[in-house]
Amino acid sequence: MIELRDVSKTFQTADGVLQALSGVSLTIQDGDIFGIVGMSGAGKSTLVRCINLLERPSGGQVLVEGLIDGAQGPVDLCSLSAAQLRQARRSISMIFQQFNLLMQRTCLKNICFPMEIAGVPKAQAKQRALELLETVGLPDKADAYPAQLSGGQKQRIAIARALASDPKVLLCDEATSALDPTTTRSILRLIQDINRRLGLTVVVITHEMAVVEEICTRVAILERGRMVETGTVEEVFSNPQTEAGRRLVYPEGVQIDQLPAANVVRVAFNGGSSYEPLIASLAIDCGVKVNILGADTRNVNGRAFGTMLLGLPQDKAESAKAMNYLKAQKDVTVEEVRDYHE
Repeated sequence: MIELRDVSKTFQTADGVLQALSGVSLTIQDGDIFGIVGMSGAGKSTLVRCINLLERPSGGQVLVEGLIDGAQGPVDLCSLSAAQLRQARRSISMIFQQFNLLMQRTCLKNICFPMEIAGVPKAQAKQRALELLETVGLPDKADAYPAQLSGGQKQRIAIARALASDPKVLLCDEATSALDPTTTRSILRLIQDINRRLGLTVVVITHEMAVVEEICTRVAILERGRMVETGTVEEVFSNPQTEAGRRLVYPEGVQIDQLPAANVVRVAFNGGSSYEPLIASLAIDCGVKVNILGADTRNVNGRAFGTMLLGLPQDKAESAKAMNYLKAQKDVTVEEVRDYHE
């Protein structure tokens, strides 16, 4: 378990003190894939570097359990000696946006590097590196150099290197931001597979909600150095509670005052199956046709989240029939849009 308690971080700049983090508190359970999301400058990378103390917090506690031999319960990393912190960091690996591979080393030797530092015998390190090349799907790249690899392949080697120390926590700092969409999905699938097979706790730092919805179980939203919202991905996607959350989940929004229709209702999808054809079923079961005026919905692990604006028929009986049908549906919330203007 990782727990941040009231973590703050300030930097001294030429223009004065910069408050990068302010009073951040969150809990990440063992085995979670936890997303921390926010716009550029929100403090995400600073926060993830505070988890392994690459950046030492100016205040607060970073409590992590199970990293120090013989310790009972969570230990505050900020209170550790230099030797204890080095021991703890062996269990917290990190992958980066720009891969950070050693260009003069082969892929095999890149993966061996952290084991060399830890004093692992050469033959044992080589065997472990070959196993990790299999794990990330690149067994034929042992003797290749990073310059010979694609971006996705470089990130796979970086993931293999991060796993070389048998970590308990994997920190991903914008790990897919430099990749194309197809490669991003393959890397996310790999991270998800590693999480399931090895039981790693994964912390994903990103500005892309698509990454969060793809693999994360819980998410926290950071804005201007403050944690403004946290919850399961389903909770945040179905009903964001803050303006920052709404901007990230529904970046386009829906301008209802520009829509040419009357009797407008908003339908919120709260996690039902993505494969249920609601509008088609309404037409078939009730014989009522509605206009889809706008929609911002998404599929998260086969479950539907988001909102849709519907224009109901002018006929009051038909409109009432449609409303009753929609309200009877499971995992759907319906409300009239009273502030609509033609």
